[in-house]
Amino acid sequence: MRRPAIAVIFLVLLALMGGPAAQAAPPTLVPPTPPPLTATPVGTVPAAGTWTQGPSMATARDQHTATLLPSGKVLVAGGCCDSQGSSLASAELYDPAGNSWSPASSMSAARSGHTATLLPSGRVLVTGGSIEITDDGEGNLASAELYDPAGNSWSPASSMRTARSGHTATLLPSGRVLVAGGCCDSQGSTLVSAELYDPASNSWAPAASMTTARAFHTATLLPSGQVLVAGGGNGSYPWTALASAEIYDPASNSWSPAGSMSTVRNWHTATLLPSGQVLVAGGSDNNANALASAELYDPASGSWAPAASMSTARASHTATLLPSGQVLVAGGDGDAGSSTLDSVELYGPASNSWSPAASLGTARSSDTATLLPSGEVLVAGGWAYLSAVADAELFDGEPAGPGSSSSTPTAGPTATPTTAGAPAAAGGRFPARSLGAGDMQVAVQY
Repeated sequence: MRRPAIAVIFLVLLALMGGPAAQAAPPTLVPPTPPPLTATPVGTVPAAGTWTQGPSMATARDQHTATLLPSGKVLVAGGCCDSQGSSLASAELYDPAGNSWSPASSMSAARSGHTATLLPSGRVLVTGGSIEITDDGEGNLASAELYDPAGNSWSPASSMRTARSGHTATLLPSGRVLVAGGCCDSQGSTLVSAELYDPASNSWAPAASMTTARAFHTATLLPSGQVLVAGGGNGSYPWTALASAEIYDPASNSWSPAGSMSTVRNWHTATLLPSGQVLVAGGSDNNANALASAELYDPASGSWAPAASMSTARASHTATLLPSGQVLVAGGDGDAGSSTLDSVELYGPASNSWSPAASLGTARSSDTATLLPSGEVLVAGGWAYLSAVADAELFDGEPAGPGSSSSTPTAGPTATPTTAGAPAAAGGRFPARSLGAGDMQVAVQY
């Protein structure tokens, strides 16, 4: 854009000099040859964020739980397995301020495939699980325990009415906890029952049963205070994956149909978006194939719609809602658990698209992912195909890829928080080694 100006100056100088060149035709300017273009291939987006190796836990574990405490520390409890193949009773605390792990008091019962729910009091309710890996629910627990961060101690809670693992536990706006489904009854089939825990009285009461028995499903608290349950496995091992969904209404203690997803899936994740929609991603089908597809549930219309598919099919992964409103999906298993994944993707609700994020340092599934107050995501433990791992990693760097929003999530209906901090997302091991009731996804707790 500056070359014509240079030519004009050149002619003016010649005219001032008064030489014959002043009346000569202006010289022809030959533009220089531009350098070759080195464009990024179409469709390629630089990976966002970085992973930093954190300190390792004292014990390798998968199928554990991770709960963000009001103090900002993270409680990791239980999981699989010791040298005899039994579940773990040990617990550990991660301190972001010191980037370090310290021992927490051990639970009274070893368990994996359990749930952990942060109560409004700041205590953590742990329910059910299994003391060993089985296909028929033998070894499942009805017991429950309460962790008190102030005293770093566990105390018994009242036992559930039904032993179960692979269930979900959802904190309701009333402060009660809804436990639903899981594995397995005396015939080795998934459970249709649900129950309610009341922290005020430390007691359990029956809730209305779901319309469909299921385990390894997801349960998401909606802004309305209702709970969306989706997918999972039905029947006895090998379980039949489900596409159906249903909604629990605490006001009427009743379940109602919530339509069906377009794809059957279990071992998937479900994430409440700032818009109030729910993103369901990945999982496995009835042929043990991992899925790349994703779907969106809209509570306003009570309907499901396809979302953009991930670039990599995965099950038993984690999904974490970031402060930007994007969803970080990490790791998981490939088809039939034939491999664990280190790939990571980001979903942008604004553009309904996925973009790559930096890969994990260690491929893993059945791990936990916890959003810290700093905005970092702590990934801990998991299954690295041949064994459980003790190492941990931290994801940092809010992405600015497709579909990202500002640091403030997009305006929309949001659930009223009942405690400080954010939920942990956890995955479950994909059934690749004839695994059973203890191998499941632990649902996100809201």
